[in-house]
Amino acid sequence: MSNLTAGCPAGILSAKNFYAAGMFEANNSELRNQMNVFMFFNRIVLGFILISTMISQVPTFASNDIVGKVVAGYQGWFACAGDGSPVGSGLNRWVHWSGGGAPSPGHQSFEIWPDTREWNLQHTYQTGYANLGNGEPARLYASDDKFTVDTHVRWMREYGIDCAALQRFGSELQDSVFRKQRDQVAKLLQNASERNGRKFYIMYDISGWKDFSTQMKLDWTDIITRKLKLTSSKAYAHQDGKPVVCIWGFGFGDRDADPATCIDLIGWFKQRGCYVIGGVPTYWRTSDRDSKPGFLPVYEAFNMVQPWTVGRYSNTREANLYAQETLTLDRTFCADHHLGYQPVVFPGFSWSNWNGGKRNAIPRMHGDFLWNQFCNLKDAGISTAYVAMFDEFDEGTAIAKAAEDKSMIPTNQYFQTLDADGVHVSSDFYLRVVHDAAKMLSSHSRPNHVLPTPFTRTKGLSPE
Repeated sequence: MSNLTAGCPAGILSAKNFYAAGMFEANNSELRNQMNVFMFFNRIVLGFILISTMISQVPTFASNDIVGKVVAGYQGWFACAGDGSPVGSGLNRWVHWSGGGAPSPGHQSFEIWPDTREWNLQHTYQTGYANLGNGEPARLYASDDKFTVDTHVRWMREYGIDCAALQRFGSELQDSVFRKQRDQVAKLLQNASERNGRKFYIMYDISGWKDFSTQMKLDWTDIITRKLKLTSSKAYAHQDGKPVVCIWGFGFGDRDADPATCIDLIGWFKQRGCYVIGGVPTYWRTSDRDSKPGFLPVYEAFNMVQPWTVGRYSNTREANLYAQETLTLDRTFCADHHLGYQPVVFPGFSWSNWNGGKRNAIPRMHGDFLWNQFCNLKDAGISTAYVAMFDEFDEGTAIAKAAEDKSMIPTNQYFQTLDADGVHVSSDFYLRVVHDAAKMLSSHSRPNHVLPTPFTRTKGLSPE
């Protein structure tokens, strides 16, 4: 049976076959007229069936993948020499673990050592460090690897993270090798998200990107939508029925962008049916301190804003002050101006191995710092958050599984471990904190300001 007739009522098909076989002897004009009418309606019914089949094959998208959800920023930028990727093997380079050669004592650009116990030797790569404290070789993972991305997205599912915001840097897109790597990671994230029931979207970062307006338009049209077909995936995030795109960097003092160009680009995406989020300065609403003056019309042009708060406060007292003086007023402003609002939270910060400075610069306080930020959102009536970041090991903001103590890091190089504040926690502790926070934000109860997440988890206990 052909696809066109599959599912047709049996009566229609049998009558049509009966007619076609010559079983009717239409010898008079009245009978011929009746048969013409019959065949006319038969074609109409078949046409409706064909149209219904075509409509059923068009992807349908949920309209609320961002508002009221927990989103995590996903870098996906690590490369290891010999990992089979365009950068790792094509250029024989290590990227983001170091500045080029194999990471080794004094030659690294990341602060926190990832927990790679779920990887096997086939998917990790030998560094120049001594063995870990537990005697295991010091090996790191590559981002352009199906196993890596599958593992990360599975963790997102297991720990209640709804959506991943995949970073896409203009400075990399201008290099054909790095662009290819970025494209491959994007497809891996798409496939893993489809398998795990997660959502993802593209988040452009204009840092170091001079001609961002022209090149971003081309990238979205030619690569994201046509070549990679990311927005056609059932896993691509939609809000209000529109595909989501984020632009990070408008209005920051060290980003080269003028208001007219920014507004034009936001409008261009909106004309193509997109829901446009802005990664904006902390003090976007007042357009001072970390924001250039005169950019409020740019911020208001977005569908939603995500004010960047990493490093703007360094302890719970400062975080509470920010919530009282800025966050609540931001929320009110956005409500009055019909602007979506998704605050940014982060677990801590440090980059001494990369840029020097104090170790454990913004302490995680064994989860209290992050949990306090989530409670401030709940107190303000906010049910959504952007977590910075999932895999940002460079700046020490990663919530992904990481080294618990000295037994899980090289013996001849400092890396910040999760027990840095004097309390031993499991490698998945910050994923579990986010899991508990997501449940709190979606509940109708008042927040518990005492962190409820156990420092360690019972073996075999699933967070799902």
